Amino acid sequence: MPSTFHEIPHQRPSTPLLDSLDDTAQLRELDESRLPELADELRLFLLWSVGQTGGHFGAGLGVIELTIALHYVYATPEDRLVWDVGHQAYPHKILTGRREQMASLRQKDGLAAFPRRVESPYDTFGVGHSSTSISAALGMAIAANLQGLDRRTVAVIGDGALTAGMAFEALNHASDAQANMLVVLNDNDMSISRNVGGLSNYLAKILSSRTYSHMREGSKKVLSKLPQAWELARKTEEHAKGMLVPGTLFEELGWNYIGPINGHDLPALVKTLKNMRELKGPQFLHVVTQKGKGFSPAEADPIGYHAITKLEPKPAAPTGASKPKFSNIFGQWLCDMAAQDARLIGITPAMKEGSDLIAFAEQYPNRYFDVAIAEQHAVTLAAGMACEGAKPVVAIYSTFLQRAYDQVVHDVAVQNLDVLFAIDRAGLVGEDGPTHAGSFDLSFLRCLPNMVIMAPADENETRQMLSTGFLHNGPAAVRYPRGTGPGTPIDPALDTLPIGRGVVTRAGQDVAILCFGTLHQQALKAAEALNASVANMRFVKPLDIALIAELSATHKLLVTLEENTVMGGAGSAVNEWLLAEGIATPVLNLGLPDVFVEHAKPAQMLAECGLDAAGIEAAIRQRLSTLPEPDQGLDPTD
Repeated sequence: MPSTFHEIPHQRPSTPLLDSLDDTAQLRELDESRLPELADELRLFLLWSVGQTGGHFGAGLGVIELTIALHYVYATPEDRLVWDVGHQAYPHKILTGRREQMASLRQKDGLAAFPRRVESPYDTFGVGHSSTSISAALGMAIAANLQGLDRRTVAVIGDGALTAGMAFEALNHASDAQANMLVVLNDNDMSISRNVGGLSNYLAKILSSRTYSHMREGSKKVLSKLPQAWELARKTEEHAKGMLVPGTLFEELGWNYIGPINGHDLPALVKTLKNMRELKGPQFLHVVTQKGKGFSPAEADPIGYHAITKLEPKPAAPTGASKPKFSNIFGQWLCDMAAQDARLIGITPAMKEGSDLIAFAEQYPNRYFDVAIAEQHAVTLAAGMACEGAKPVVAIYSTFLQRAYDQVVHDVAVQNLDVLFAIDRAGLVGEDGPTHAGSFDLSFLRCLPNMVIMAPADENETRQMLSTGFLHNGPAAVRYPRGTGPGTPIDPALDTLPIGRGVVTRAGQDVAILCFGTLHQQALKAAEALNASVANMRFVKPLDIALIAELSATHKLLVTLEENTVMGGAGSAVNEWLLAEGIATPVLNLGLPDVFVEHAKPAQMLAECGLDAAGIEAAIRQRLSTLPEPDQGLDPTD
């Protein structure tokens, strides 16, 4: 059994066996008896490494043995190994030539938090969102078959990712495609799991063996000539396996189901994987692991240790109250509004902690719905509730809302249903990188009829806008960033704002900055240096066109500012209106560039995009230098 550690080492641990391996070919040269030793060293190195950088934690600890076994049995990178979600992939990175680069994980110009194709040939498919692995691996397996290649393909899905419909779509298709591939279900906290013991491991070895497979296929050939006998044998086999293992569903979908097997038993894993590598057609291995395995605090609290921050010296005791995160503001508002309106229902796609629905779930368990990793279902579930007079609030990250866009359009907006989208993690999110950035929501939402879209400048406006959207009759969205705001005091009342109305927060000359969202503080700093006007626009849709008209008439340059891609965003909405009205005031659009902004600290990312105060000021000064001088009239001597 793997060793158990009780604290994160502050000094790099001694890992001589791990340090001797620079690629998986060297791993496969090891005697199998040394693999448990390697597992202990890899687990200890992972504890130290993530302690230095911060990052996803529990899931990686749970797949130490599985990762070693997969790379030991399969000829990676020639054999394709596809990870789901990416939370599980840190041990994979360490074993595939990136051990010494782990100190740069999630830092600017360093290793990404998730597998990336451009980072390593071992990263066969880029991930960050969940439930994509089976589809991608199936595509790879089919392509290999078409090219006549004897290549193996493995998808590792887990950490809740099998709850998404996309995974089952791929499972359903694979049997029809008859691709040679293996799906490993890393079952670390799912109802499908059973107690794992000697019988389960024994069955896994037997069911994956060549002898069993040959007997099974031989029996099919013989009994297929006797239809009644074959049907009886088939049902008997399914019944026997169904009593012993929870694989009937997968067998019905056309997969050869093996398991459950102890995912921390290296000899059993290696033996089973060696057997399964030789089998043809779709193979499904059910592996039961413990999230946080080998680190006692994470074993006791797998949710709290899903990810950790970098280990730092304990800071001095704070002198005042800490500022709430925007997600905390949403969580408090949800409870307060639920107390006043019994129609409110809270929905989240597996983001209870991240979106801060913890208190709401405890206080209103009958009005709280966690639908697991199923964003499409979350939105249409809300639409169905709204049809019956409920007032659903969908708490969802901006990047995950992308996965449910058709449902937002077809099921909510087209029917003008009363659904409020509380969109967390809008804009740049820092070290998790482009897969998790909320860069596009203003662009893909504002083109939808019936949709009201709000972007608060601070904490109090966030609360007011949530109330505004909730009480609005029709679909509405409030987008707010990760982390904390400027520290604006929060009014406990559930006040609303007039829809489509902005406010001037600084009066100046020549330049008017039209700010959409929490870059407002950066805008004010730049405006001080420029003596510019600043408008907190508040609403992306509908726009405050009266305010835009007034500012365009009294300033020689309008500047739009948003933490969303410039293409199709709030600035584009301003441009469209000015053009339609024939207003010729020059406009400078500032926002996220037409690239995927790489991971770094949030402040570094803003500076890189020119969206900090210095970058805003510099861009405005440069644009002012290109504007023509005002027409002074003709010189009478000419």
